Amino acid sequence: MTSKLQDRVATQERSKPQAARVPAALAPGVKLRKACAGFCVLAAAVLFCITAYAQSGNDSMPAGELLRRAVDGELKAQAADHTEWMYQTRVRDEGKDQIKTVIETLEGDLERLRAVNGKPLTPEQEKQEDQRIDGLIHNRREQRKLRRAKEEDGQSTERLFKMLPDAMTARYGSRQGDLVEILFTPNPNFHPPSHEAAVFHGMDGRIWINTRENRLAEIEGHLIETIKFGGGLFGHLDKGGEFHVKQSEVGPGHWEITLLHVNMHGKVLFFKTIGVQQDETQTNFQRVPDNLTLAQAEEDLRGKHAVAEASK
Repeated sequence: MTSKLQDRVATQERSKPQAARVPAALAPGVKLRKACAGFCVLAAAVLFCITAYAQSGNDSMPAGELLRRAVDGELKAQAADHTEWMYQTRVRDEGKDQIKTVIETLEGDLERLRAVNGKPLTPEQEKQEDQRIDGLIHNRREQRKLRRAKEEDGQSTERLFKMLPDAMTARYGSRQGDLVEILFTPNPNFHPPSHEAAVFHGMDGRIWINTRENRLAEIEGHLIETIKFGGGLFGHLDKGGEFHVKQSEVGPGHWEITLLHVNMHGKVLFFKTIGVQQDETQTNFQRVPDNLTLAQAEEDLRGKHAVAEASK
């Protein structure tokens, strides 16, 4: 659960007016694949009837060790996965309900808006999308920024991911088939090295591990205390904030984030109130060539738009 989610969160933050953006130190996030829509978010919970289960498949393995092995397996799997995909995303954020088509490439992800609040785009909105995408394709500086942001997000998330087993005190919860629940609380002996780590460390929640695939399936976290930055001088996040991230196997051996929920509130420098309320789901995953360029992705998006228009 790593950089792809961070890419989504970062992309959406960059698209907002400057005054409305949440500082990186306060922007919640997690990514499950390719080392993730912010910073490493916690996620999880299978919301069905689950029989009580007080131990893992290996009775002698402490819950913290199982979590450590799953994090290691997650990072290795994502580092080895160089596939690229196209999918549909639905984002409900700040009163807007948007549907987009996203295509991943080595140069970054390219997206095209399809509908807003249940209505297809007007001709003027379609023109604006064409101009926005065309501007990115022909702007090498923006492309470099896109690649650099993707790399930095991945590196930041990997650091937070590796921190997870040490930052949390883990114990076993329930089990459903191959899924084992790990309940976590902050480790009082851990000292967060950054603002992102402080938010990460200020949560309790649960993590579901797929023991057959050795992957993190879901994470759910809740802020159990107000997190202050610089003693409160630089801002804070209010107690009670939450997030939920789920990743699923969308192709043989390939996992992608399919659900993201974030609800956090607080204040940042100069007493600006912030509110992050976002629900995002990804569906309709299709494999695309691993060497796809942004220009080729643009052609694919235009082609799919033309097909959609012809079918109306």
